[in-house]
This record gives sequence, C-alpha cells and structure tokens, in this order.
Amino acid sequence: MPGMDARELERLVERARGLTRDGHRRVLGIAGPPGAGKSTLAGHLVAGLGGLAALVPMDGFHLAQAELERLGRAGRKGAPDTFDAAGYAALLGRLRAAEPGVTVYAPAFDRALEEPVAGAVPVPPEVPLVVTEGNYLLHDEGPWSAVRPLLDEVWYLDLADRHRVPRLVARHVRFGKDPEHAARWVAESDEANARLVARGRERADLVVRMT
Repeated sequence: MPGMDARELERLVERARGLTRDGHRRVLGIAGPPGAGKSTLAGHLVAGLGGLAALVPMDGFHLAQAELERLGRAGRKGAPDTFDAAGYAALLGRLRAAEPGVTVYAPAFDRALEEPVAGAVPVPPEVPLVVTEGNYLLHDEGPWSAVRPLLDEVWYLDLADRHRVPRLVARHVRFGKDPEHAARWVAESDEANARLVARGRERADLVVRMT
C-alpha cells in the first residue's frame, strides 16, 4: 500500500476502533481523489477491526452504463452526476439507523464489468462500524451535500500526483484499457474529478498524508 507503514496503519485502525465503543452504529468515510488508495486503506481498516466493521463502497452507486449512454454522460463516467448520490445518502441513513434483526444490503461495483452490482454487500445489524469510501464524500453540491452530515468522521487521503497518477493509469490498464487509452482517460476525466474532490479536503476530520 503506498505510503502506509505498519505503525501508521495501526494508529488509524485504533482511531477507527474508537468509533465502535459507545454502542451506537457509526459511519466512517474515507475520501480522496481517484488513485489515492481509498479502497486499499478501507479494506485494511475493516480487516484490522475483525468483525467490528463492514465496508460499503460509494462506487456501488455508479449509474449503469446503459443509463450513462442514454444521458450522454458515458464519456464522463466517474463525475459527480454519473452516480445516484441521493440513493447513496438514503443508504447511509438506513445504515446509521440499524434495526435489530435487519441486514441492510448495499451495492458493489465490479471493475471488470464496469457496472454496479445490486445487493452484493450485506451489513448485519450487530456490526458497530460501517466504513464507506469514495471520491465525493466531502462534495457539497446538489444531492452530495446530504452525505457529509451522515458520516461521523471523514478522512481525506492525500497522495502526491507523481505517485497517484501512474498508479491510476496502471489500474485502468489492469482492468482492460490499453495504456494509451488509460493515460488519456486519466488526463481528461479522472484528473478533472480529482481537482473537484480536492476542494473538499478542508472539510475532513483527518488528512492522511500518503508518500
């Protein structure tokens, strides 16, 4: 994982563990630009907390490719208006208000298919912490403004562009884009989104500086 030694990771796991101790369901957000390591850190936190946490990715609320094409937004996939932000906020509300005996199902995003998958992530009611990660947790425009009040803490991952951009290109290649297409997509789409995401950095409770 880029820029995360074992001691720093343990410190973050313990901070997340602190959110589980009052007996109420809490939601921790991991925000940051594309390629900063959000899903990797979120996965490590959930693994480090054992059965105390469940991971719910924001990316499960991508609009389906067919709908993006109908709306003329397929070339901007990953921009704020290519997600069901209101649906994401509604799910966060359900997750915060955990009901005894009721498992809440969240969608996931299949990077190989480039499509969301409904009902893929079960969140049992006894799990005290939900970790959610995504680009726009601190975005304050339109329906995204409803997200931040539903999160008990938000951490912003800050990784230098000289490390983040090549990592992001490599990820696109790994999931099927040719290198030239991947580099162009990052330059024209992902980096426009990264600049938008960076505007929310000051609203985070914690900035995690990756190296």
